[in-house]
Amino acid sequence: MLILLFIFAVAHSGMASFRDSGERLMGERAYRVLFAGVSLPLAVSAVVYFINHRYDGVQLWQVQSIPGVHQLVWLLSFISFFFLYPSTFNLLEVAAVDKPKMHLWETGIIRISRHPQMVGQLIWCIAHTLWMGNSMMLTTSLGLVAHHIFGVWNGDRRMAARYGKSFEVVKNRTSIIPFAAILDGRQKLPNNYYKEFVRVPYMTILVLTLGAYLAHPLMQEASYHLHW
Repeated sequence: MLILLFIFAVAHSGMASFRDSGERLMGERAYRVLFAGVSLPLAVSAVVYFINHRYDGVQLWQVQSIPGVHQLVWLLSFISFFFLYPSTFNLLEVAAVDKPKMHLWETGIIRISRHPQMVGQLIWCIAHTLWMGNSMMLTTSLGLVAHHIFGVWNGDRRMAARYGKSFEVVKNRTSIIPFAAILDGRQKLPNNYYKEFVRVPYMTILVLTLGAYLAHPLMQEASYHLHW
């Protein structure tokens, strides 16, 4: 599992690091298609392998029968996706219909954490490690979190290179640790803060998250047929 995660991390973070030069060479749309063409098959391979081997390894604890644990894991997983996929505000950019851009956001979930994907991945890993309770899940979680911690450093580095002083201003008003900038007064939430979440992408995340939960049996069955 760690080998698959490492290959994905090298490809994904490596291509993200070369995004500026790649876009100058190929154009924004072509580089996005190349990025997706490399990253998505590697991600799917890792997900399928994880699904098929999620109960491998040593059972470290078993809490699935404890009342309330399933509901807690479901709630944490639900919340995690609002952190994991916050920057997809222009869905046409994801599909390269519009020219993909590297945005400097300071609204919505970014006010809570400047690196919401890391936070979302951590929450997801905590929930699923609690539920699975085995060495396979623990190892997978450590690999995923390690990749996202690297992404925090790499993301700040790339944003600083792209936006310079403008990023430093945003960096000083936001935090990596959730709510830290709000609690120490660097980030002021507007009175109508909730309106920043009333957007099509957040509604899309809501629908897809519920759909993914309901589709768990289908995902598992499809993965089994691949015999990975």
